[in-house]
Amino acid sequence: MKTTLAKLRLSKLRLAVSGLVGAAIGFAPLVHAAGGVAGAQAATGATQEARTPELVPRPAQVRRNHGEFVLDASTTLYANNAEARAVAALFRDELARVQGLELSLRSGAPRARKHQVDPSGYVQFVAEPVAAGADARANERYTLDVTVNGIRLAGSPAGLFYGYQTLRQLLPATSGERALRVPALSIDDQPRFVYRGMHLDVGRHLYPVDFIKRYLDLMARYKLNTFHWHLTEDQGWRIEIKRYPKLTSVGSKRKETVLGRNIDPYLGDGKPYGGFYTQDQVRDVVAYARARHIMVIPEIEMPGHSLAALSAYPELACTPGPFEVGTNWGVYDDIYCPSEATFKFLENVLDEVVALFPAPYLHVGGDEAPKTRWKSSEVAQAVMRREGLKDEHELQSYFIQRMEKFLHSRGKRIIGWDEILEGGLAADATVMSWRGEAGGIAAAQQGHDVIMTPTQCCYFDYGQGPAEHEQWNLGGELSLDKVYAYDPVPQVLDAAQARHVLGVQGNVWSEYLKTPAMVEYMVVPRMLALAEVAWTPQADRDYADFQHRLRAQLPNLDREQVGYRISKPLGLDDVVQVQENGEPAHYTHRYTLIASAPGASIHYTVDGSQPDERSPVYQGPIELEVPLDGSRSLRTITVLENGRRSGVHSASVRYRSYRPATAKPKRASMGLSYRLYDGLYSSLDEFERAATPQQRGAATDFAVDRFDRSRGFGLQYEGYVEVPADGVYRFAIQGDDRSALYLDGEPLIRNDSYDQTMQASVPLRRGWHRLRVAWYQREGGLSLRVQSAAPGQALRELDLRGAVH
Repeated sequence: MKTTLAKLRLSKLRLAVSGLVGAAIGFAPLVHAAGGVAGAQAATGATQEARTPELVPRPAQVRRNHGEFVLDASTTLYANNAEARAVAALFRDELARVQGLELSLRSGAPRARKHQVDPSGYVQFVAEPVAAGADARANERYTLDVTVNGIRLAGSPAGLFYGYQTLRQLLPATSGERALRVPALSIDDQPRFVYRGMHLDVGRHLYPVDFIKRYLDLMARYKLNTFHWHLTEDQGWRIEIKRYPKLTSVGSKRKETVLGRNIDPYLGDGKPYGGFYTQDQVRDVVAYARARHIMVIPEIEMPGHSLAALSAYPELACTPGPFEVGTNWGVYDDIYCPSEATFKFLENVLDEVVALFPAPYLHVGGDEAPKTRWKSSEVAQAVMRREGLKDEHELQSYFIQRMEKFLHSRGKRIIGWDEILEGGLAADATVMSWRGEAGGIAAAQQGHDVIMTPTQCCYFDYGQGPAEHEQWNLGGELSLDKVYAYDPVPQVLDAAQARHVLGVQGNVWSEYLKTPAMVEYMVVPRMLALAEVAWTPQADRDYADFQHRLRAQLPNLDREQVGYRISKPLGLDDVVQVQENGEPAHYTHRYTLIASAPGASIHYTVDGSQPDERSPVYQGPIELEVPLDGSRSLRTITVLENGRRSGVHSASVRYRSYRPATAKPKRASMGLSYRLYDGLYSSLDEFERAATPQQRGAATDFAVDRFDRSRGFGLQYEGYVEVPADGVYRFAIQGDDRSALYLDGEPLIRNDSYDQTMQASVPLRRGWHRLRVAWYQREGGLSLRVQSAAPGQALRELDLRGAVH
């Protein structure tokens, strides 16, 4: 039997190590014996720290001046009007609560006395009018000037509030001194993006109003201005609708919840779960947010993720039911039927929702809506015939466009997940791009506004490190540096299209986050990284600098008892050393570490064991000697002064020789060989143990949608790549649900994330190397992408023009 295998064509380019070291996602830095990169970051960050105030997000423009202002009990606060007085009162109250300083607050401005303005010292708050017709970002601008005589903070009402957030960061977290010293400086600041958002799913797990306010306070501290409140789900309806009381009496309650990760086969915990927010509570949250210049956008899911509503009102479905509120995670086939009764119901619901939320937007979901019931529904098919719709995707667009017209009549615009692009984009919709950036790019190119929130950079329910060291997560891995590295404006957009990118949002889905403490742990400090992505000019962002400024934020978070995740020590990075000709059989690497929190201690091991508080304390550089083609690991925990400890963080040093080429294949043709397996696999290990394929064949690319399956199958591809010259080559893979890439039998990448691209680098000799790709799909998104890069080049799709038998 002939086996069809692929050849990868890689151009002959000089090895450029610097181009590899600077990449933002998922592979180890590569160094040669002439010099390394790990450990240099600490020195770089320290230099930048000296010239950058410890502020997050970093302001657009900062100039350090000579001297400092001494703020003490004799300092007077001034405000020029009621809006300024409100911000000044916040500052006064915080000084009293945190620093024990009781200051007076007066109207007007400080007066000049004998050629000196208020010799006792002043802090002046000046609210300026909103400029008519100005760019929305300009109306969030502020200026902050600190001199030896006093402080002047000026801006529009929103800008003044953001300037107050900057000013409070310039003060110590706590102080036993009677005087607070503020460095002299001038700041002229405004955000990069007008939309700077955080999302919270309360459908899977409900959080009390007090925590919602705490969440809003965290957002405000770091200048985030939009709260996306995900209020309805298959697993629970969470907002009171007076016209339809069963939405909460029935739809807010589920009989139990899936136990842990026992999704398939399903196992429930046997514990009833429920709850909702009253309309009075919603008004309270919206008012609280407005006082902090945060817009609250509600999400009412349609047409999918509607099982809780169908449980309360089964007549809205395409089948007779009965239904029950979802107890398992995932996607359900039962969705709203596109009937006149459904549209009237949703219009009535939205009338009550619109009255509660003054924001100009309402989020209608639109994601993960299976068309199974519509395909067999006479009601749905009749709508398609009447409206001249060619398929169920166009029917979903009709559904969304109809609701959009209704919301227009109520003065609202819609936001939807990027699935609303399928079948045609609603005329005035804003796309929230979550399945990577493709949906956002397409929408911006069509002239529609976009909010970027791709899973690989913005899903804060993903794990923050390797799964074996993480406590709670939906799946995948999203480290702090990956969040920080994200640029929400794709390079493929031109200047006009880029203006449609309103901003960026972090998402928190709550399947595995049962408590507020879990949410805080998953959100902080990644929220701070996202805040800087959203606020700071792209050219001014630097991760090493951010890490040092982040350290200065932790005492403030400790003071407020925020349960943040303790980050890995600075300098703890994976390193791959490549042996060149004549170099020794051993390589020694030196790790220089800085604790991620001030005053914390680092405990470590180098023998592969798990560190704890009894392990040695880091007191200076650690040297690891690694044999050729071997590796050594350094594992750490960080212990704060209050006794709270981090999880385990680790880094490895690998000393690699060039992988030799295999024998040249005998015959060439087009494509890859593949084997297809049916099954609902729960892990890559389980999938790769699958014995008998249901189908074999050849393919010319990695397009997995050609097999006319949407769930419950996997593929194994095999081929060869031809390397034209010795060098260090990169490979990358993205797959929904799971994927892995092997080269010459070595597991180069195991990607356990839903939609993230993971990379790895490997030194290869000229010649042929065997490639294998494993991928499987359970449900939801359906994608597989395999890329490569020659030394010094950008990643590109595998070139399948040549192949071998």
